[in-house]
Amino acid sequence: MKTRQTSKLETAHGSAVAAPPRPAAKPEKYQRILDAAIEVIADNGYFQARVAEIAERAGVADGTIYLYFKSKEQILMAAIDVAFEAFLQRAKEELQALDDPCARLRRLAFLHLEAMGANRPLAAVFQTELRQSAKFLTQFSRRHLVDYFDLIRDIVRQGQEQGIFRRDISDKIAANCFFGALDEMVTSWILSEHEYPLAGAAAPIADLFLRGVETHR
Repeated sequence: MKTRQTSKLETAHGSAVAAPPRPAAKPEKYQRILDAAIEVIADNGYFQARVAEIAERAGVADGTIYLYFKSKEQILMAAIDVAFEAFLQRAKEELQALDDPCARLRRLAFLHLEAMGANRPLAAVFQTELRQSAKFLTQFSRRHLVDYFDLIRDIVRQGQEQGIFRRDISDKIAANCFFGALDEMVTSWILSEHEYPLAGAAAPIADLFLRGVETHR
């Protein structure tokens, strides 16, 4: 019985990734499974990761995972969804307390790098495993990156309306450049052989970006 359930979870890669099930009240086991999945996938890669190993690391039976997820794809997407939703919610709440668009972008840069720097396995999954599949990346982009980019674009437009940022710059291009710089910094950190605080790069990246978009006052 155990083997049959594991097989069900680890097949169906060729099918579309359905939205992960989201229990109304997430039990503690649910989060343990997500945390374990991130660690196992970061260690072994998505295709080599086994549901049995995720269950073992989470301290649950294989069948318990099957109660919440129909496939390994759903486990991965649920883990990413939960982590990114927590980050985005925190970012929106903290940015509401700031009025200056420059300060808001600086804070967002810090929060982005702090979140990734606090969890190397999660950062590795975001930067490598998620991008190994166009299907995964498309699902993630539709559910989360659009909201994140809209948040950045809103700040850029705010700065343009206040005359702080150049009006001749596309807010879409500016958002791509801002996110791209942070994203590349995370990748560099993941691949680096040296340990260093990732969040420490937030200020230099924000400064470089702001110098390009600020008006000369």
